[in-house]
Amino acid sequence: MNNSKRFFIAQVGKTVALQGDLKLHLHTDFPEQFKVGEIFESSNGPLEISRINLNRELIAFKGYDGIDAAKRLINTKLYASLEETKKRCILKKGEYFWFDLEECLVVEKGEVLGKVTEIQRFADTNYLFIQTNEKLVKEGYAKTFLVPNISRYVLNCDIDAKIINTIDSKELLSAS
Repeated sequence: MNNSKRFFIAQVGKTVALQGDLKLHLHTDFPEQFKVGEIFESSNGPLEISRINLNRELIAFKGYDGIDAAKRLINTKLYASLEETKKRCILKKGEYFWFDLEECLVVEKGEVLGKVTEIQRFADTNYLFIQTNEKLVKEGYAKTFLVPNISRYVLNCDIDAKIINTIDSKELLSAS
């Protein structure tokens, strides 16, 4: 794997059956990237998928056949690089990777409210965690605030310009 940022995308759980299948706990919105033959960097070195059943959340890796060998992979974390993620995961129109939204300016009616520093998921909704514009902090607004990443608040995103246009986000900042 190259030196780019790695993203934690799954964790291997307990063994299931005698053939070396393991429970797969996904930490990604893109389960389709897990296919036979794909190689993932892990906390135990590179691992190649030999069997996968996403419906049953089961995975097996080449060279870890049988329950005893597979047990060595329990709690292993799987990672993907930015390049691998973009290659393996196909976005629909209006969808963005979290890493594309980070560092975007949040703008409402031409006013920069702040910058997205990370994305957090609560229940089924993704929230933009925003570091408030220093000018607004000096005016007494909170240093950080959250905006739900839903069409009610997010009008559009221009990833190339690193701008997210919002509506009613300043009200959320005022209430923070």
